[in-house]
Amino acid sequence: MQTSAYLINIARGAVVDEAALLVALKEGWIAGASLDTFSTEPLPSDSLFWSLPNVFITPHCSAATSQTIQRIIDLFLDNLTRYRQGQPLKNVVDKQAGY
Repeated sequence: MQTSAYLINIARGAVVDEAALLVALKEGWIAGASLDTFSTEPLPSDSLFWSLPNVFITPHCSAATSQTIQRIIDLFLDNLTRYRQGQPLKNVVDKQAGY
């Protein structure tokens, strides 16, 4: 990455090598990071990420947009109607497949 680059993680904490990221941020190898997720959550109060001025931390809320919330409400209401009518529900988790 270039020294002007910012790392943004809104996926899963485990996809980023946090120790390597801390070194890169402290040494100026990258300009900064915006992090919505960490390998350990909540992020411990003694984490070095809190003390770095080039790090922006959010509380694992990147998916909480007004559009997402509306989609969740719409899906719930649709599934409630389906349930009352004896129809199969949408987005049912397959426990054997794990998703």
